Amino acid sequence: MKVFINKRIPEIGTKMLEETGLQIIFPENENLSYEEWLDYCKNADAILNVGGDFKYDKTFFEACPNVKAIALYSVGFDHVDIKEANQRNIPVGNTPDVLSRATSDVAFLLMQSVARRASYNFQKVKDGNWNAFDPLHALGQELYGKTLGIFGLGRIGFEMAEKSRKAFDMNIIYHNRSRNEQAEKEFGATYVSFDELIKSSDVLSVHANFTPEQANLFNISVFEKMKSNAIFINTARGGFHQQKDLYNALVEEKIWGAGLDVTNPEPMSADDPILELSNICVLPHIGSATIEARNGMARLAAENIIAFSKGGRMPHCANPEVYSH
Repeated sequence: MKVFINKRIPEIGTKMLEETGLQIIFPENENLSYEEWLDYCKNADAILNVGGDFKYDKTFFEACPNVKAIALYSVGFDHVDIKEANQRNIPVGNTPDVLSRATSDVAFLLMQSVARRASYNFQKVKDGNWNAFDPLHALGQELYGKTLGIFGLGRIGFEMAEKSRKAFDMNIIYHNRSRNEQAEKEFGATYVSFDELIKSSDVLSVHANFTPEQANLFNISVFEKMKSNAIFINTARGGFHQQKDLYNALVEEKIWGAGLDVTNPEPMSADDPILELSNICVLPHIGSATIEARNGMARLAAENIIAFSKGGRMPHCANPEVYSH
C-alpha cells in the first residue's frame, strides 16, 4: 500500500510505517503547489497529511478516486469535508489527546504574556528603549481570582482551566455543546450561556473545534459586550475571530488585550497593524510544537494508517460513522 506524506514527520512515525511494510512516498520538495500536491495524492492509496495547506473537498475526492484513507497529523479536521469522505466510505484519522497539554500550555503562556505585556516590554529591551522607571507606564494586570471563560471545554480547554484554577485560583465558567461534569466536579466549573460567557469573563479562551458556521463568531458585536479589562485568547483556529474587529476592539479599548496562536488569515502579514499594539501577543501556531507532542502525533497518525492497512478500524477516527455501514 502506498502512503503519501506531504511533509517530514518525527522518525517514530515513519519507522512504524516502514516496519509494517508500507511504501512511503515523500515529495522531492515540500513546498508543493496545489497541482503538484494533487498529483502525488492521485498515486496514493492512503495519505498522512501534515498541515492545512489544501482542502480535502469534493474536488479532491473526485480527482483522487484511489485514496481510501486519510490520517491527519493534527487533532483538528476542519480542512476535510467529512460529509464527502463519509459518502465515499473513507475513514479520516486525527491525533487527539497527545497535544492537549502542549496546546493548553501555550494558551496559559499567552494569558500571562498579555496580562503583563511581555511582548511589548521584550521589544523595548531589544530596541534599547529601557527607560527610567515610570510607575504608570504600560502596567499589566494580575490574574488572581479572576474569571476564566472557556469556549469549548474539551480536552485542551480542560487542561487550560485546570492550570488556571491551580495557579491563580481563577473562577471557571464555560460554554459547550454539552455539560462537562468532570470539570464541574474537579474545579467547580460553571456552565453558562454564550452571552453570559462573553459578558462575565476576565479572560476568554477559545478551545472549540472549528466549523464553518462559527466563522468570525468573535466579532465587534461580541467584543463590545466583553469587559473592558478582558483578555481574548485563541489557540484553536483563526477563523473563530474577525481580526480587523479584534484590532478595532483593542484600539478602542473595548477589551484589554489579546493573545493569539492562530490568526485570520494565517499566516498573517508582518505589517498587520495589530502587531504594533502593546496589549497583544502573537505566536506562529506553535500549540503542539514540543518534542513530546509531535512524537505523539506521529505515533497516532501511523497507528491510524497501519490499522487501516491491515483491514482494521482506525483507533483515532474523526468520522467513526464510516464503520457503521
